Amino acid sequence: MFAELKVLIIDDDAKRSHDIKVVLDFIGEQSETTSSGEWQNVLTNPNEYLAVAVGKVEAYPSFENILAELQALSRQLPILLIGEQSFSGQIPDDLAFQVVGRIDSPPKYNDLLEVLHACQECRGNQHILEQGPKPLELFRSMIGASEAVQNVRKLISQVASSDANVLILGESGTGKEVAARNIHFLSDRTDKPFIPVNCGAIPADLLESELFGHEKGAFTGALSARQGRFEMAEGGTLFLDEIGDMPLAMQVKILRVLQEKSFERVGGNKTIEANVRIIAATHRHLEEEVSNGNFREDLYYRLNVFPIEMPALRDRADDIPLLINELTTRLEKHGRDAVRFSANALASLMRHHWAGNVRELANLVERMCILFPYGVVDVNELPEKYQYLDGLEPYQTPELAHSVKQASETMVHVSEPEIAQTVAKLPEEGLNLKEFMAKLEVDYIRKSLEQNDWVVAQAAQQLGMRRTTLVEKMKKYEIQREDTTNSSN
Repeated sequence: MFAELKVLIIDDDAKRSHDIKVVLDFIGEQSETTSSGEWQNVLTNPNEYLAVAVGKVEAYPSFENILAELQALSRQLPILLIGEQSFSGQIPDDLAFQVVGRIDSPPKYNDLLEVLHACQECRGNQHILEQGPKPLELFRSMIGASEAVQNVRKLISQVASSDANVLILGESGTGKEVAARNIHFLSDRTDKPFIPVNCGAIPADLLESELFGHEKGAFTGALSARQGRFEMAEGGTLFLDEIGDMPLAMQVKILRVLQEKSFERVGGNKTIEANVRIIAATHRHLEEEVSNGNFREDLYYRLNVFPIEMPALRDRADDIPLLINELTTRLEKHGRDAVRFSANALASLMRHHWAGNVRELANLVERMCILFPYGVVDVNELPEKYQYLDGLEPYQTPELAHSVKQASETMVHVSEPEIAQTVAKLPEEGLNLKEFMAKLEVDYIRKSLEQNDWVVAQAAQQLGMRRTTLVEKMKKYEIQREDTTNSSN
């Protein structure tokens, strides 16, 4: 019914091709390998592929020739170079624009994630190819290469097309509602409503009215008739979140709806048919709740037709780099500043317990986006509770960065003996510290660029920041080489 978009590896170096495929498989990306003489027999539908990686091509006189054939097949297919592969001769821009990155040999994990992300951007950020009547974009929200996540994906695909009741189990923050939405999205009810209800957040005396609706005058304050969630979800899916918190009296009424496929509004006597699929979720251990008398056994078995266990994040720590990459991409799509995490930071985060699971991770990533816009977060810049420093050494800050920081601290942190002297040096009308610090930053950036003959990559290294960060700051402050503006004179 569906398949993930694949990476096609065209390389006549069989060992290198195999090694790259192993790494891609490890991080959850499907891939295929072929030779330069056989690729046309494999690449029959470009829509099935995320990218094509090209290495040694013995069947062609130059890389330009195979690139032209690939482009004739599709102008939207991202091309990656493998190892030391380079252009031979001058290739027109209308051919070269499809080359979006390079895969090192042997491939490096973080670099590979970056080039795959670039390819996903070019492909509209799709991970999934539609081979049936429904696209599967929502699977991206459960990204991961671990066996547990792959098993959840498989279970969702198996149960989606049926009308069986589903019980999703797992700790808070593991993505139970995400799984429920995926099931609905892939089902025959996808064009009908998906209605979520948090059973633990609604007071017990209001829950019946919330689920089944009420007639006018059914109780004090019922000034008009009102539909309940079952009626709103007609033909679609009703998601009963935290059903383990539902009072026993309501459990009886839910059981009746599941058995008879009908209900009445509060204060009404008209029977309403309920063509609704039920998906329930809870963080509680329902078998223990049944044993303790807090949950009805008959309802438990009615709901537990097809159980899905959402794994805790600490049990799939290897997925954290992929999840962070996905979360930062989402934030950037919503206009938030980019942020990246160093290898040390990722290693530290993978050691954390994650009581709040993916929700906790998402909150941390958003916080880092606010604190370090267009920056790289190292382990010592993470909140203290996420720092696990055993065996990790934070990157050394360049001397110039120390100078900027010291200048900032001189203005902001003044010792008591120096207060009078410092205030005396300030203008009578005061000082806009924000503007002063911006000017200081501009001066240091310009000085570093001049020292490095305006080679942005070298200046960025001296300033202790990423090249892309420096480019953004140059745009922000409109910093450019003066002789380029006067070159026409």
